[in-house]
Amino acid sequence: MKKILGIITDKVAQAFISCGYEGKYGQTGISNRPDLCEYQCNGAMAAAKAYKKAPIKIAEEVVGKLATDSIFEEITSVMPGFINIKISTEFLAERINQMAEEDKLGCEMEKEPDTIIIDYGGANVAKPLHVGHLRSAVIGESIKRIMKFFGNHVIGDVHLGDLGLQMGLVIEELRDRKPDLPYFDEGFTGEYPKEAPFTISELDEIYPAASARAKEDEEFNERAHNTTFQMQKGNRAYHAIWEHIMNVSKIDLKRNYDNLNVEFDLWKGESDVQPYIPDMVQGLLDRGIAYKSQGAVVVDVAMEQDNKELPPCLIQKSDGAALYATSDLATIVEREKLYQPDRYIYLADKRQDLHFTQVFRVAKKAGFVKENCDLKFLGFGTMNGKDGKPFKTRAGGVMRLEYLLKEINEAAYQKIVENQKANGEELSEEEARGRAAIVGLAALKYGDLSNQSAKDYIFDIERFVSFEGNTGPYILYVIVRIKSILAKYAETGKNEAEATKICPAVKDSEKALMLTLIHLQEVLEMAYKEIAPYKICQYIYELANVFNSFYHDTKIISEENEMQQKSWIALLKLTKKTLEACIELLGFQAPDRM
Repeated sequence: MKKILGIITDKVAQAFISCGYEGKYGQTGISNRPDLCEYQCNGAMAAAKAYKKAPIKIAEEVVGKLATDSIFEEITSVMPGFINIKISTEFLAERINQMAEEDKLGCEMEKEPDTIIIDYGGANVAKPLHVGHLRSAVIGESIKRIMKFFGNHVIGDVHLGDLGLQMGLVIEELRDRKPDLPYFDEGFTGEYPKEAPFTISELDEIYPAASARAKEDEEFNERAHNTTFQMQKGNRAYHAIWEHIMNVSKIDLKRNYDNLNVEFDLWKGESDVQPYIPDMVQGLLDRGIAYKSQGAVVVDVAMEQDNKELPPCLIQKSDGAALYATSDLATIVEREKLYQPDRYIYLADKRQDLHFTQVFRVAKKAGFVKENCDLKFLGFGTMNGKDGKPFKTRAGGVMRLEYLLKEINEAAYQKIVENQKANGEELSEEEARGRAAIVGLAALKYGDLSNQSAKDYIFDIERFVSFEGNTGPYILYVIVRIKSILAKYAETGKNEAEATKICPAVKDSEKALMLTLIHLQEVLEMAYKEIAPYKICQYIYELANVFNSFYHDTKIISEENEMQQKSWIALLKLTKKTLEACIELLGFQAPDRM
């Protein structure tokens, strides 16, 4: 379905051409003064310079060509040369009905879809998820959904950190706690136990204890580093413990990601690409792309056009140990072998910008990816507390993600209970908790996604769970309100399925709602092209406000004109469908009642 702005721009551009000017001056946009007009073209200003003519004269000529076109309700030239446009309610209704009938609300799909890898997990095995993992998961999940919506083949990878120092720390702490385990018997030759020597609860306690100990005990820290290195080199006993850590951790990680409504197509980690590293490093050396520097392997990535110094990318340490860059490059090698992506999108803290710049340049320089392959790093800002500093627990530590979810769900539960008491509705605790989980997730995700990814933001639970203002619960409240109206319509004995045609608007608030709905295509396309979920949040907040204005201005259920009532019901259905499609792209859903 062609976008309405495209139709209007084409009309205006053709009028410019008919008047002897270039069509490029007909570019039309949404007016930022809706009190004056709905759309505006400022091309006469630029044309005036090119054609040495007063802009108002050019605007008047163009308007003269368009004055009788049926899609315009009103088109006028205004000093010093603006072209102000209002479209006809008949044309708008025609476009709205087409939008309601088409798949994906009229959005145009990619004619040549891409295969896109999105790397948006980054959790470390053996460690619980904490608030630092929230943004990559929430933003990445939304981007994955947006990319899929437009028809691309999208592969989301959790990309676990499963070979880091945390493994050595856990193993050494376990050695000291349970020295009689067969893994620590150098003479043991049998099969290691299939059951893990710890539960997830024990593992959650073991790692923090080991991490704190390593900061104070140099000997223990050295042991952990050595054990990590031995494990990476294939030590049989350590590898067996590593497998237990992986199995126990993955169950817990999947549970936490499920609670966030975040899904991954791949559960791969650094360990999966270790077999690629030796040949990759040697290949870089053999081809002269990498070279030895004080025993380490490095690749120069600086370019003449750089405006700041870019250090070489360290591929391998002098002792042969791999680094994050090594693992990330080997991961690209594996992904090219298995999936041949057209695009890569990486989600991580924006402070990782240098790392990904280096990795991407090595990948291009070495020919690991096609020259036209798009490698994109999307760096996000920090989630801060009300004090403007990175979000912490009350005790000053890093909060676990599951505790954060519990906290926001509890706040949502209290809001729902207050709301039910105010409305005189009785609700079981189980049902209230169920609604709170849905509302809490919406509050959490919308609170994050409504900000531009690269910017820091303040995490404010009280504001996020509010049913008023620019919040997730407010959006859900509007959807629930529409569901309630549709339910009341059904209670009168009428069938909402028969309400299929939207008639031309008869009031300003109705037309404003229709105009907002019809711009969905432009908004989703911008969010897609710019990889910007926050644009969807901006749109649905505007749509929710415009709908509420229409709702307060219109007596839908008591309307006696049946055709008019059906038109309004059809408009409500489209509004609900649009809002639900958008929150699905953001990664949350609406309850039936709040």
